[in-house]
Amino acid sequence: MTLWPIEQLLTHAGRMILLDRVVEWDPERIVCERAIRRGDAFIESGGLPGWAGIELMAQAIAAWNGCQVLAAGGEIRPGFLLGTRSYRVDADMFPPGAKLLIEAVRTFHDDDGMAAFSCRIDTTGVHAEARLTVFSPPDPTPFLDPRNTLDSKGTAP
Repeated sequence: MTLWPIEQLLTHAGRMILLDRVVEWDPERIVCERAIRRGDAFIESGGLPGWAGIELMAQAIAAWNGCQVLAAGGEIRPGFLLGTRSYRVDADMFPPGAKLLIEAVRTFHDDDGMAAFSCRIDTTGVHAEARLTVFSPPDPTPFLDPRNTLDSKGTAP
């Protein structure tokens, strides 16, 4: 099991990479780590807001995808978070200094790139969980073209 630097696994850059590293991964799951440090993106006086857990989970899924792609000799491409179900976190903040373990387990995947993952975040005194639905198309280009977006009335520009 190769453990690539997190920067090689995600299409994010700089401060938008919210994970520190991959702890372990296999064809069905990944475990990543994040230490909560003052001054990092999204940090408030009390720590990392609980709502940011969804982005940590989404980035863990992206890192899982990156591991699969690099292990197969492919090239990392963007993916999309489509939604979440039942996100629950039992605290308002992940406190400064906490070391978070973020786990994502694949529960569904089809040949068109749709997938679902059961995710959890654990640290001392805080637990979060959700099911995330994601999409990683073979060619994301049409989805990234701003000409393909709809305006507030649901019509194409």
